[in-house]
Amino acid sequence: MKARGLISNVLAALLLAGCGGGGDSTSPPPNHPLVWSTVSSGTSQVLFGVWGTSTSDVWAVGNASVLHYNGSTWSSLSIGASQGAYGVWGTSPTDVWVVGSDGTPLHYDGTNWTRGAKLPILSLQKVWGTSASNVWAVGQLGTILHYDGTSWSGISTAQTNWFFGVWGSSASDIWAVGYDNIAPLYLPVMFHYDGTTWSSVSTGFAEGFRGVWGTSASDVWVVGEGGIILHYNGTQWTSVSSPTTQTLRAVWGTSPSDVWAVGNLRTIIHYDGSSWSTVRSETTDILMDVWGSSSSNLWSVGTTGTIIHAAPSP
Repeated sequence: MKARGLISNVLAALLLAGCGGGGDSTSPPPNHPLVWSTVSSGTSQVLFGVWGTSTSDVWAVGNASVLHYNGSTWSSLSIGASQGAYGVWGTSPTDVWVVGSDGTPLHYDGTNWTRGAKLPILSLQKVWGTSASNVWAVGQLGTILHYDGTSWSGISTAQTNWFFGVWGSSASDIWAVGYDNIAPLYLPVMFHYDGTTWSSVSTGFAEGFRGVWGTSASDVWVVGEGGIILHYNGTQWTSVSSPTTQTLRAVWGTSPSDVWAVGNLRTIIHYDGSSWSTVRSETTDILMDVWGSSSSNLWSVGTTGTIIHAAPSP
């Protein structure tokens, strides 16, 4: 725990170095009919994850912070734990999981937070699933955990790397991505689950991976260090031209022709089904995650308590 705490503090310092406030809003290019605007979060802590079920039920989590949006304002919630929270996901407003620095998944039933059994894990980075009885969490030292609706169990990967992203198209098609956490190499790591076994996948690329998302088994995106973008067509991974060299930390979308990625210096890029283009880029802060309830209602969170919202231009 002490080692993980030190890592967390160093990470936060690196993320915050040179960061300050951004503009209140940025108008998009003509081909992106959304305006991104800064929203008050009430915290200056790093926010690492965002997820929700609707326009009036959105969660943002970070260092000693769990925030909830009810459709009009963001408010801070007490979860009865002091851990840094890095990932959030659920199936409904009454079934939400939060994972973080102490390796203990937290569950929200719509009223109360409960802590799962303490697992011998230092840090969990992301959580995702296909149902209330099929949830996966990934993190430090090659950690992959599975929840079957009753309890969490660990899956051995024999790795020392960190996993930073997990997503799948079904219970038998799941991807976990990350990198060996040894700067400045950040060698990429990718694993795939076929419904029975997790296995390592070689992509032939050198940059570390940060996020993964897709629309189907034949349409999967991975983003990472140096602005790298990879696409999987169901058969092979290929490199896609990226409009940025900034590290991209998360990817999410609504369809094969509406995909978003965010990262360093508040970089926001968009894929329209043909190519990626830069929508926004500044000189401060880092965007850590992105999620939306629809193609016209998006949220992104990051350093210094940053929360920005995208909605159609008035």
